[in-house]
Amino acid sequence: MYRSIWGDMRMRVAVPSVDGRGLESEVATHFGRAPYYTVVDVKENEIVNVRAVRQPFSQHAPGDIPNFLKSLGVDVVLAYGMGVRAQEFFSSLGIRVVTGALGRIGDVVKRFLSGTLITDDSWRLSEEFRAHKR
Repeated sequence: MYRSIWGDMRMRVAVPSVDGRGLESEVATHFGRAPYYTVVDVKENEIVNVRAVRQPFSQHAPGDIPNFLKSLGVDVVLAYGMGVRAQEFFSSLGIRVVTGALGRIGDVVKRFLSGTLITDDSWRLSEEFRAHKR
């Protein structure tokens, strides 16, 4: 479980998405291969704006997506699976990452905000992510 500590602050959350339906979309299971990122603006723990942003890279180099999301003003990334290098890039940019989030994006964001998000760390056992260790 992950507890939100943001309280009254404003924040911008990004979630890798399988399509462009915003809060109705599902979390894409592989962060770097998501075709969209749902960007959610939060004020005082309430969702105030949502937009789906198409992933701009046909191929990306390490750091491209973290830098892109940083340029959008993202503070937090909620994802299912993510390689270690991507997590390190986000950390170096001051962006908090929560992995193991799965389901409908609207539900995931609301649970994160309320401190009731239960994460699934079984993604770490996948062969797909073992190749991303370093």
